[in-house]
Amino acid sequence: MKKPELLVPASSLEVLKIAVMFGADAVYIGGEAFGLRAKAKNFSHEDMKEGIAFAHTHGVKVYVTVNILAHNNDLSGVRIYLKELKELKPDGLIIADPGIFMYAKEICPEIERHISTQANNTNYETFRFWYNMGAKRVVTARELSLEEIREIRAHIPEDMEIETFVHGAMCISYSGRCLLSNFLAGRDANQGACTHPCRWKYSIVEEKRPGEYMPVFENERGTYIFNSKDLCMIEHMDDILNCGIDSLKIEGRMKTALYVATVARTYRKAIDDYMESPEKYRKNMPWYQEQISNCTYRQFTTGFFYGKPDQNTQIYDNNTYQKEYTYLGFAENVDERGFVQITQRNKFSVGETIEIMKPDGENLPVVVHGIYDEEGNSMESAPHAQQKLFVDLGEHIDEFDILRRAE
Repeated sequence: MKKPELLVPASSLEVLKIAVMFGADAVYIGGEAFGLRAKAKNFSHEDMKEGIAFAHTHGVKVYVTVNILAHNNDLSGVRIYLKELKELKPDGLIIADPGIFMYAKEICPEIERHISTQANNTNYETFRFWYNMGAKRVVTARELSLEEIREIRAHIPEDMEIETFVHGAMCISYSGRCLLSNFLAGRDANQGACTHPCRWKYSIVEEKRPGEYMPVFENERGTYIFNSKDLCMIEHMDDILNCGIDSLKIEGRMKTALYVATVARTYRKAIDDYMESPEKYRKNMPWYQEQISNCTYRQFTTGFFYGKPDQNTQIYDNNTYQKEYTYLGFAENVDERGFVQITQRNKFSVGETIEIMKPDGENLPVVVHGIYDEEGNSMESAPHAQQKLFVDLGEHIDEFDILRRAE
């Protein structure tokens, strides 16, 4: 059995570094244009350069999304962007549009070309088509079952790679090709500006009674008829690791560092445990289940992996997230006093018990002994987001450890 790659999203340079330190084999990121997450922070040219260098120093690959479905007026900008990426030397480009694919093949042929899930990759002939065009990897459509993925693996060249989403938000539309956001809000999902109308609550209005909203009863809380649960395959790695997938992909290029660290660390341990011994993986299942539920999520589903889901397993009855922990910051540096330097993300106070979350799986409860600003002034609490602080936790802490608080 070949050990698969763990591919983790990063919305910013900070999150990229966290993903690398918490177990990613590869990270995928977006630049400031031509990716499908325009609302993410995304990477400037300089951040992308630093991020790629950091990842490569740690033996981790970086893939860049160029996966919009391009209109005519995008094409000249795409060419310029691909020339910039050629200089930055990422390990792969994730592409959905055949025109952009051909530009990449022409401008930076030395960079691997991966075909996005957005390209509706649902059968082995499509995989073979892209292979013959020069693609190294194809991302499966999220509508595929494990049985279909196994059949694809059996019909494509051995050196062609399969990438598959195993965790994260699901989309109501076929391979993510949605016009709902464009129609309702004038923002094109296929150009990276989705407003996620699938998460909205809907009612019925009768033609002769305008302004009178009547609920569509799904349960007592209302109806969220397009809103899917989140995909989670942490309990099914035996099936995932035995169906020929080369890269296990986590969704979430708009997620926080805490989310990325939690998911990356949990899947890293699950993969490593299974490769060491399936019995060890099964024995540690309660730990994976507990850890994966510590990050923000909607409730979990296995998606289409075991066939078409029915309404009870696929659609969630409200759009509120479950939230177990609050992100406080990460250890950017540790000074000679042993104080940790952080950029504060949420309020916490002296005397409060928080947790240090370490890449190796340890969660260490600690009491905040002191908080100091950059001038060395003592503070009772840290109420200001993005403030630079030094925190005395009375325990050893390493660079990139995460600080979080249980809710």
